[in-house]
Amino acid sequence: MPALYLGHGAPPLLDDRLWTGQLATWAAALPRPRAILIVSAHWEAAPISLSAAAAATPLVYDFGGFPPKYYAMTYPTPDASALADLVTSLFPDGKDVHRHASRGLDHGAWVPLKVMYPEADIPVLQLSLPTLDPQRLLDLGRRLRPLRDQGVLVVGSGFLTHGLPYLRDWSTDAAPPGWSRDFDLWASEALDRGDVDTLARYRTEAPGMPYAHPSVEHFVPIFVTLGVAGDPGAPVSTTIDGYFYGLAKRSFQVV
Repeated sequence: MPALYLGHGAPPLLDDRLWTGQLATWAAALPRPRAILIVSAHWEAAPISLSAAAAATPLVYDFGGFPPKYYAMTYPTPDASALADLVTSLFPDGKDVHRHASRGLDHGAWVPLKVMYPEADIPVLQLSLPTLDPQRLLDLGRRLRPLRDQGVLVVGSGFLTHGLPYLRDWSTDAAPPGWSRDFDLWASEALDRGDVDTLARYRTEAPGMPYAHPSVEHFVPIFVTLGVAGDPGAPVSTTIDGYFYGLAKRSFQVV
């Protein structure tokens, strides 16, 4: 099973025909997962935590200012207790894995999954983002790597650029600001040559910083995905590129 890094988008993604078509086509080309484990930029918590495993756990509507229809959306996934047990088993004696009884999927998970797997018939759990440190996230990805052999799709969910405070044009087809375009090109070139070390030095080496990421939680899930890869230094397979509100929606898979 490959692993993914995807730009998850805010709820208006669900009304964008181009992007939803790209996500749906991508999902159709993947092997069907037995389960999905997703690390979202919107859940930073240590120690490592798992979302609630019960079937149809209510969603987290962690956004504001959008039309009411988005707050009525559901994504009632099946029971994921077996996945929770499997993930916990990857850590020595289940050390430092907290299993929540009530926390549901946040929009970094359910928005793209509603497009990719609209039937909501695959068990899904979120794993919290326990650190922002690239090396520790690469190590976390390596620990999760055995899940791929069990048919689990591991997803890092963020956004390749996320400088929301610096956007001036809020149309979905806005031209990308220079800082967004420059960061996207830099990251694309590093990913194409499998240069994980350069990517890990993004704070000091990436053009467009800190405007591209005034806070970095939307970029660093990339290191979980790269850690899950059989060879983190191999070039990735880009499936989606371009911009949404001028932000880079670049998404890729690794094998």
